[in-house]
Amino acid sequence: MTLRSILIHPDPRLKKVCDPVPELTDEIRKLADDMLATMYDAPGIGLAAPQVGVMKRVFVMDCVKEKDAAPEPMVMINPEVTWHSDETNVYEEGCLSIPEQYAEVTRPAEVRMKWLGLDGQTHEEQFDGLWATCAQHEFDHLNGKLFIDYLGPMKRKMITRKMEKLKRERARSGAAKDPIL
Repeated sequence: MTLRSILIHPDPRLKKVCDPVPELTDEIRKLADDMLATMYDAPGIGLAAPQVGVMKRVFVMDCVKEKDAAPEPMVMINPEVTWHSDETNVYEEGCLSIPEQYAEVTRPAEVRMKWLGLDGQTHEEQFDGLWATCAQHEFDHLNGKLFIDYLGPMKRKMITRKMEKLKRERARSGAAKDPIL
């Protein structure tokens, strides 16, 4: 497993719609392993392929936060939202591509998704709570959408300016070579 660099907003790749994965290959399996290692190392609870510069419809997540609980890593290839509840939930979201910035986002409280797993089988599951929020957040990444796109223009612009400043500071300090940026 290799830790991959995480793109920081604003990066044009984060705003692009990703291509479907035509077939499950060893390259996709390696990507998933690398993404899980990168997500856990960051640390985060979700990571989408475009965040590591790969424009494929793949994301990983693990919303188990209890220290003693076993991890529950999930890899979703070509995910689709097949249903979502009318009831909504507000959650303070953050993003590994927008470090140290958080904002409340309203999303459906429950969501059902269908995806191809690393086992080559089609899976379908309904998520609620943090799992539903995370799945929708990562799914948005595959469609070129960031959590800040749900915010008003002033707040979005303020966060974007902070990220531009962070990128300049990291470039000056040489931190841009750090594998988990």
